[in-house]
Amino acid sequence: MYLILFDCDGTLVDSQETILHGLEVGFAAVGLPMPGRREALSIVGLSLERAFAQLVGPEHQDKVLPMAAAYRASKRERREQGLDFDPLYPGAREVVERLGARSDVLLGLATGKARRGVAHLLQVHGLEGRFVTIQTADTSPSKPHPDMILRAVAETGAELARTVMIGDTSFDMQMARAAGAHAIGVTWGYHEGALLAEAGADLIIDTFSALESALASQLGWAMEKA
Repeated sequence: MYLILFDCDGTLVDSQETILHGLEVGFAAVGLPMPGRREALSIVGLSLERAFAQLVGPEHQDKVLPMAAAYRASKRERREQGLDFDPLYPGAREVVERLGARSDVLLGLATGKARRGVAHLLQVHGLEGRFVTIQTADTSPSKPHPDMILRAVAETGAELARTVMIGDTSFDMQMARAAGAHAIGVTWGYHEGALLAEAGADLIIDTFSALESALASQLGWAMEKA
């Protein structure tokens, strides 16, 4: 069996605006100025506390926990109001459905999101039941620590040699390399292709339509449904 792991933000869903809103709430809660858009989005993929810690620097580490708490409270409120909607990237649903239909593939998620956020995403897009293993920031250290991938492999009984991490950040690529899994980078998210390559991506793709051929190339499998 092949285990195909997807990141969420920047890989499956376009979450830029909702993440930026949450970050703005966090910075406002402690009276710090919001960084520029590019810098703010550079931390997507990290767990929330680690993301804030990186953005505020060593002089404001005491503000990280209240910032994260404000972010989470805002997320809960917006979801209850039906305001927090992150669209799937073009082609994402179709590729997930085709891969999920293969008899030789198991699908999973490995994300810096909280489990609550993942459940919301899957419910909104009607993707419940598509992923047999879901690894989140609730139970694993932040990327690029390899724990999420190692847990997914242990849960599914897959082999690392047949496991692929698909993500849009250098953190995803570094996590895959640390775990001993394959790494495919996507350029439609938050980190540029050069960063993905530097972080150890085996292959880099620009559209979801290129993913299945990239998987075939990396894993040596047949393109047709198994």
